[in-house]
Order: sequence, then C-alpha cells, then structure tokens
Amino acid sequence: MQSAGLLTTSLAAQGQPAAPAKTGIKPTLMLEMLKGSIDEEFELAAHAGFQSVESLTQYAAWSDADVARVRSLCRSLHLGVDTVLAQQDWKKRPVSIVDPAHRETFLADIRSAIVYSKKLDIPHISVTSGLSAAGKTFEQQWASLTEGLKRAADLIAEAKLTLLVEALNSLVDHPGCFLTSNVEALKLIKELNLPHVRLLFDIYHEQISRGNIIRTLTEAAPYVKVFHVADNPGRNDPGTGEIDYPNVYQAIRKTGYTGYIGMEYHPVADPLASFTKAVKDVQKDG
Repeated sequence: MQSAGLLTTSLAAQGQPAAPAKTGIKPTLMLEMLKGSIDEEFELAAHAGFQSVESLTQYAAWSDADVARVRSLCRSLHLGVDTVLAQQDWKKRPVSIVDPAHRETFLADIRSAIVYSKKLDIPHISVTSGLSAAGKTFEQQWASLTEGLKRAADLIAEAKLTLLVEALNSLVDHPGCFLTSNVEALKLIKELNLPHVRLLFDIYHEQISRGNIIRTLTEAAPYVKVFHVADNPGRNDPGTGEIDYPNVYQAIRKTGYTGYIGMEYHPVADPLASFTKAVKDVQKDG
C-alpha cells in the first residue's frame, strides 16, 4: 500500500482542494487507513472529496497544538471530524463494557473522548462491547453491556453528543469480542431505547459474522449514524472481494439514509485514486 506520506508532491501539485460536494449521504475517511503527517492525511481526504474524517486512535495522541492544527485544517479544507473511538487499546486494557469490573475505566474513556469531541466539534463517539468476560454467562454480560451503555449515555446526553455502538467480527479480526453482529446490536439499541445511543454499522464485519447484509442494514438504517466500508477478504477497496457494493449502496439509498458512509479499508494501490473513486461510488445516483 502506498502511504499518504508519499503523496505530498502529487497533492501539492493539485493545489488547494475545492470544498467537497455536500450530499445527503456524507462520505468520510478513517485516518488510520493513511500513513503521514496530520497535514498530509487531511489534505488527502480533502482532495479525494470527503466531507469529514474519523479516528480510532490518532486523536488521543494529539497535543493542544495538534488540536489547534486540526481545527485550522478543517476550516481551510472544508472538512469535519465526525467520529472517534472512546476505548483506546481496548484489547489490552480493562475497558470491556460486558465486565462490571471494567465499568469505571470504560466511563473514564467516555469522559476523555467527550473532551476531545468538544474541542473539535465531533458529534459521535463510538464504542465496542469489548472482549467477553471469562466465567460470566451471556445473560450476565448482556446485562452489564446494557447497564454500561446507559451510564455512558447519561454522559453523552449531557454533552449533547451521540454514542455509537459497533459490532465487530470475532472470526478474523477480533477474536473474543462479545458483540459480533448488527442483528444483536440492533436488538440492543431497541432494548435501550435511548435517543443518544445509535449504531455504527460496519459492512465488512457484518459480512464476516453473518452475511445477509442488505436485509440487516435495511432494518437497521433508521438507527444508524455511520456505515463503515471495506471488502472481504482482505479489508481492501470495495470491488476487490465478495461484497456487491453497488447493490449495498443502492439499498442504503433506498432507506432514505442521510448519515455518514466511512471508508475503513487498506487501498491496494494509490490511496488518493482509490479513495477518490470510493467517494464517487458512494455519491452515485441509483
């Protein structure tokens, strides 16, 4: 994969990017799919036509000077930051929502993410259920998950943000993860019935966990704020694997969805060309 750092010259040659087209569906890009400086990553996103970016881990390492730099870049490049993940290094630290012993550490992560979100006008904070809790039944873990999300939702509501729950596959990428399908995640959101708690629907993870993507996303769409995109196998560009993305995008549009669709894949070739195409594909009519 070509890194964003190698694109500095080609980006500079293109001049200042135009403001991205504002569409009902908002294309966004996961920064962790790139390798470069803050400036390079934001400039690539803008040149590719994205309306905003997301971050899993990078944002937590940003100093106050970095935050100021990001704010400046967002203004000059017509970009927003729409989503950050609360639980840093969630496989290594005690931040699983399904384990009551992890509750305060998890809530501390929520508070920290809220601070960054306020600094950068980020509307969404995402969470994963975390790893399953050894020795506890499914019912006990589900009860802990619902209680933890209720506690987090209180903090999120006070901050006037939205908490997004993401299911992750346990077969390939995240062995031991508790919440592994949007079928379960949708059930969870409906049970909670909290306006500040919604879904981050990752199409790649759902394909691995259950398949049946179009039927599931059609039911889930009213509760979704962000979709994530990658093909399977390989987590590469849409069209390189088994997922029929033109049909998936058409199904999303049919629901009337107007939220974010985020590219969270590793380009097999030139990142700028790949992500530019991805934006155009998301914005196609019909």
